[in-house]
Amino acid sequence: MTVQRSIVIGGGAFAGLALALALRQGLGPDVAVIVADPALATRPSRDPRATAIVAACRRLFEAIGAWDQVADRAQPILDMVVTDSKLEDATRPVFLTFAGNVEPGEPFAHMVENRHLIDVLLARAEAEGIELAATAVTDHVSRPDGVAVTLADGRTIEASLLVAADGARSKLRERAGIATHGWDYDQSGIVVTVGHERDHHGRAEEHFLPAGPFAILPLTGKRSSLVWTEKRSEAARIIALSEEEFHGELEQRFGLHLGEIKALDKPRAFPLGYFVARSFIAERLALVGDAAHVIHPIAGQGLNMGLKDVAALAEVIVDAARLGMDLGQADVLDRYQRWRRFDTMAMGLATNSLNLLFSNESTLLRTVRDIGLGLVDRAPPLKSLFIRQAAGLSGEVPRLLKGEAL
Repeated sequence: MTVQRSIVIGGGAFAGLALALALRQGLGPDVAVIVADPALATRPSRDPRATAIVAACRRLFEAIGAWDQVADRAQPILDMVVTDSKLEDATRPVFLTFAGNVEPGEPFAHMVENRHLIDVLLARAEAEGIELAATAVTDHVSRPDGVAVTLADGRTIEASLLVAADGARSKLRERAGIATHGWDYDQSGIVVTVGHERDHHGRAEEHFLPAGPFAILPLTGKRSSLVWTEKRSEAARIIALSEEEFHGELEQRFGLHLGEIKALDKPRAFPLGYFVARSFIAERLALVGDAAHVIHPIAGQGLNMGLKDVAALAEVIVDAARLGMDLGQADVLDRYQRWRRFDTMAMGLATNSLNLLFSNESTLLRTVRDIGLGLVDRAPPLKSLFIRQAAGLSGEVPRLLKGEAL
């Protein structure tokens, strides 16, 4: 029987914590799971962003015992409208609407504020006896029989596997010599929470403007989270404006359909890009989440792609353990890479194509895309297919994304 050593996860955000909980559930307490991240010292979380959690990933959180504690702070997205216009247009005709559930009583997505979900995952990890080390992974040396992982606090852990969940600028990926291919968009995403006079009734809106999508995503109460795409120079100008000037720019794009509006926090801009790691694995190392891939937020799939990585990696590791295999051996990690790489490339190309199609001033392209949106809107089977795809329920779905325990 193979001796199973610890699993070390470098990175304590959504992907790292969700993976730790899934592994603890599937492997039991005999395999130590350590999450190492200096950010774990900052509690409670102060992350100001919010995220659309699609149905499949909500099922994952349910399966690992984290959803119930955050459900009352999650806003279901009950329907969505898509418009296509120029900033100065007097009206914004709706070309496409999505409504309905993926299953009876199950919305295709929920909006959750990041800080609430992170805090729930941390509390759950502590309750499950997962070690949370508020320190960085500084080095690792892979050998045929294991990997020696050195932490900044001076400890060295003999592990079966190291997982890089340390974000887009992953030091673990760099140290392993894994290159990335992709490009920067000359765009930034402005993120801000907005309060409004009227109820949104769970409706999400995506306005395609020439600079990029302007998404209004419903939060609990009379609040919405905005993801507002602009050219980088324009985004820098906008977030530097005074409160009053910013309000003017916001109102011009948001409109007054929800009554008076007000920014509830300071707007922040995040540079947008696309990249995929050339390999999702190396010797006794697996990449998940933003360490493996970053895509444009136009379809709201970035975090959900990372959670799909988590579900697939947890499943292949737990399956290997039940067969008595070494959890970090090459063929176990190969199975994970084969499972996730095609889906990741396909989603990356799709979001890149959507961004090219919609973020431009071309009247011809606008006409073509509006005809296309209108045709989709009149084809219920096609809309249902898109909803299932967006909800993460198409293709070969890992057990956790079906809501099944490992």
